[in-house]
Amino acid sequence: MTPPPDARIEAVLRDARARVERAHEQPADAEWLLAHVLGKSRSYLYAHMDDVLDADVAARFEAALARRIAGEPLAYITGRKGFWRFELHVTPDTLVPRPETELLVELALAHLPRDRDVAIADLGTGSGAIALALAYERPRAHIVAVDASVAALDVARANARELRLPQVEFRVGDWCEALGGEQFDLIASNPPYIALGDLHLEALRYEPESALASGRDGLDAIRAILAGARACLRPGGILLLEHGQDQGGAVRALFATAGFHGVETSQDIEQRDRVTSGRLPGDDAALG
Repeated sequence: MTPPPDARIEAVLRDARARVERAHEQPADAEWLLAHVLGKSRSYLYAHMDDVLDADVAARFEAALARRIAGEPLAYITGRKGFWRFELHVTPDTLVPRPETELLVELALAHLPRDRDVAIADLGTGSGAIALALAYERPRAHIVAVDASVAALDVARANARELRLPQVEFRVGDWCEALGGEQFDLIASNPPYIALGDLHLEALRYEPESALASGRDGLDAIRAILAGARACLRPGGILLLEHGQDQGGAVRALFATAGFHGVETSQDIEQRDRVTSGRLPGDDAALG
């Protein structure tokens, strides 16, 4: 579809918002896309509504808009996604970071002291969201970020360089196997937890399925992490895992079977089970 005859920003956005809304996406995505194509902020758009788009800009905006209307995540089109206190570079090799995962960061920070060195592992780091947020808030922490995808680690390393967080070390491998027998004060992970064949996967078709789905009940990755975590945590060390809203009870049972104490599930702002944590027996003063 060609841009409307009136190529003023106001008219172009009015048409684009309506088309995005008809596709059951957020109308504001049209503004984000035009700002991205122009290399400007959304506030720039509001101050220049009478400006006329040239043909090249209009064509590039139309191409980006078509991708969004087809269901491609906004973050993949713009290459950026806000998380915690910064923006991350993202690609189709990584999941799009979600606001719900910030709860995992908040819970981890509540246990991590500011005044001493700590060792942290982030398993399945993707774009590096969790590892980089923890490094940003705890500069004395040494963090090992693990992912089985070399392409995802390339994205995470680029984000670490851009944010100037050199204390994050990146390793390729599967879950705790990549930790090489080292011991950590805290391990955090947002692993895949959707069941294979789940209907929700269709809506997430642009994102890597290996980072979304895990076995018939969605819990295979969580089982693998729990199987290896005891050997990689110091006495009193803490494990935090994000999971689906209907998995809290099953994940707590898996934690208890693996020998973790003080197992509890925290809920997100929508009051849905989101993160389960537990502590290994040992020196409870090691972390808060």
